[in-house]
Amino acid sequence: MTPTFPPGFLLGTSTAAYQIEGAVREAGRGPSIWDTFSHTPGKVYRGDTGDIACDHYHRPSADLDMIAELGCQTYRFSIAWPRVIPAGQGPVNHPGLDFYKRLLDGLHERGIIPMATLYHWDLPQPLQDAGGWAARDTTARFADYAAAVVAELGDLVPFWVTVNEPWVSAFAGYLQGRHAPGLTDLAAALRASHHLLLGHGYACQALRAGPGSGQVGIALNLTDVEPGTGDPLDKAAAERIDGFENRWFLDPVRYGRYPEDMLTWYGGKADVLFADESDLGLIAQPLDFLGVNYYEYQRIVHDQDEPVHAARELPPAGPATHGGVAIEPAALTRVLCRVHENYGPVPLYVTENGASFNDYIDPEGRVNDQERIDYLSAHLAAAAESIRRGVDLRGYYIWSLLDNFEWAHGYSSRFGLIYVDYRTQTRIPKASAAWFRGITSQEKRSSE
Repeated sequence: MTPTFPPGFLLGTSTAAYQIEGAVREAGRGPSIWDTFSHTPGKVYRGDTGDIACDHYHRPSADLDMIAELGCQTYRFSIAWPRVIPAGQGPVNHPGLDFYKRLLDGLHERGIIPMATLYHWDLPQPLQDAGGWAARDTTARFADYAAAVVAELGDLVPFWVTVNEPWVSAFAGYLQGRHAPGLTDLAAALRASHHLLLGHGYACQALRAGPGSGQVGIALNLTDVEPGTGDPLDKAAAERIDGFENRWFLDPVRYGRYPEDMLTWYGGKADVLFADESDLGLIAQPLDFLGVNYYEYQRIVHDQDEPVHAARELPPAGPATHGGVAIEPAALTRVLCRVHENYGPVPLYVTENGASFNDYIDPEGRVNDQERIDYLSAHLAAAAESIRRGVDLRGYYIWSLLDNFEWAHGYSSRFGLIYVDYRTQTRIPKASAAWFRGITSQEKRSSE
């Protein structure tokens, strides 16, 4: 049974600049940390890079037509900081801004509501050379960048996301080393997490001071975490992972404080004296909405050999995606209800949800991704269930519109509703695209 949503509920798709645009050396764009990281041997699967990606920079109109054909009411994309301010600070590169202005004009012409993300992980490399997000000065440069973007595009953007998944930028990039800039330093990771949130606060102020009346929020990747057993040690380990993945970001953004248990835990391992009250007041800016990116359900057990949190994730006990991530639609309902109950009241959007599967073109030229249809159908139903339980959920964005450069996995992992033949840049709508078109058509009819 197809779920129904309240009038005004938005259905759309999400993308990110480095994953789809390509054209990394064109029209004045400067290098980003992902250009550097992907060109470093051994960092990305088979040495893949985003140099070309989906070549979206050269074919925005055709891609916008596809979004319209899917019946999307909204589209979330990111603006590449190094395309707008190539050195991270200093002069604005107007050809770069013009690309996004054309993109926004094209969305409005097609009746599609834009949601623009300022930062989706592509920090200009010169700022990384000066310390990156571990350096406090990056927050001021981010505020300048936000001000420059809103000055030119503010009248065209009804929804702004300041930072996408600060957990990934800070901890996958500065602690685990699997994302750019590829460091493994807990102290730097904690500083980076704080500065990403502080940058969010400054960007909120800059966006609201500029032209337009766009709503402002942040997108956090949130995980449903449960202990693997009833053992008290496993329960404590799960609480630490919840603190690491969820509360470390939710608490400062909504309450202006870091969780005390995690400050205590990290206090013996790294300098956490950055958490002063003036910073926290800036971080806890009023939000017009909170974006929830949901991908993971984790069962956690205690493991003293794990160096940072003494905790380990168990393998999925049931069905999993091609990437080995547990498929647990009810966990999305739990995450949304938790945020609503513990961190509300604030309107919520599922700003990303999706899965990779082993997609291929069959002899008839079709991509029959029934697994994705099943996944998305179950998660849409989970989103609808959260609304039934009282959650103020206002939209749902599928990750992703297109197969794309999937960070450290390169081109080996496909999340899109649209299959991309990277050699020819041919776009082939998958079975899931037709399914989603049916969902959006039904929602349009029910709202009329």
